[in-house]
Amino acid sequence: MVTPQAPNFEGAVAPPAMFDSVPGYEGTGIGSGGKFLPPPNPGPINPGTEPPPSQKEWNIPSISEETARSAFVSYASSKCCYSSTPAKQAVFSSLEAHNTYRYRLETFTESRSTEWAHEPYHGQPVDAYTQPAPGPWDIPVQAPALFTDSSYQVKVPYTSSVKGCHACIEMGRVPCKQCAGAGNKQCWVCHGSGCRLGGNMCSQCNGRGYEDCTFCGGQGTEPCNICSGSRQLLVYIKLTVKWTNNTSVHIGVQQSGFPADSFSKVSGNVIFVDSQYMVYPVTGFPDPSICQASQSLVREHQTQYSTSSRVLQQRQTIDLIPVTKVNYTWDGKAYSYFVYGVENKVKTDDYPAKCCCTVM
Repeated sequence: MVTPQAPNFEGAVAPPAMFDSVPGYEGTGIGSGGKFLPPPNPGPINPGTEPPPSQKEWNIPSISEETARSAFVSYASSKCCYSSTPAKQAVFSSLEAHNTYRYRLETFTESRSTEWAHEPYHGQPVDAYTQPAPGPWDIPVQAPALFTDSSYQVKVPYTSSVKGCHACIEMGRVPCKQCAGAGNKQCWVCHGSGCRLGGNMCSQCNGRGYEDCTFCGGQGTEPCNICSGSRQLLVYIKLTVKWTNNTSVHIGVQQSGFPADSFSKVSGNVIFVDSQYMVYPVTGFPDPSICQASQSLVREHQTQYSTSSRVLQQRQTIDLIPVTKVNYTWDGKAYSYFVYGVENKVKTDDYPAKCCCTVM
């Protein structure tokens, strides 16, 4: 006996005919992602007041030889194939400070999207059309802490109604996936012949050639996983609110040759912070590239995020990342390495005493 393949009801979505038209939510579809809704027009966008000049020092002196050596020894000790001898015996020839500015602009936004959703009906409140549904941006939602990514989902009030389940056609049960609704499966001992080797009747299935499906108990059906057997669905519009901290970073011009992508792994000394609804581009900073980056990114963020989402707050920071290039000699040859970040991390491409280890 060949068992037919059962239809797959997992992930079934409701047909559009299930959903009513709700004023203010026309065009709301089905499925993940939903329909993104622009916020109400906030009017002209004006930046905040010009940030005051920072009172902190713009420069950090070069690190000491003691700090440079300690960082170098720690670095060598962390590498299983490196000898720490060069780090301990290196003769320093010069320490060059190449402190670098890092500008970061954060725009904290809120976006909202809606989609039709459903869940098994077990007596939940039904409120469709008892009152006009509030607009998606009129529904109060508690925002998380500023500059923290988060999301929240809520049923839109006055959109919930009860519909018959589309997956099981209001039967509450669907064909069993294991036996395709037959209620039985081919006997695994005699493979459907009803006999064992030698012509004796198969004792497993009593000669029938099949046995009851253990998954559905021989019924051929199982509870519908869309309505959980309730035969009905609560259909409603789901509002998804997402808070996103959109961040752009610019590294100031630096002549040390240090790779810019390594700066993302370390902290700096914060020398300037400005947080407002809309920040004003930085002006008068000693490094002109920081001012240019601030003007460009502030304009870019305001254009990009104010139309598709609601801007809640902006923050711009400047930190000074300590970078020291250490030139040294060992065994008669010249080498160099960098100590960078407040963590005093080390980067070098030509450590003089390293080997390849073989793991047995």
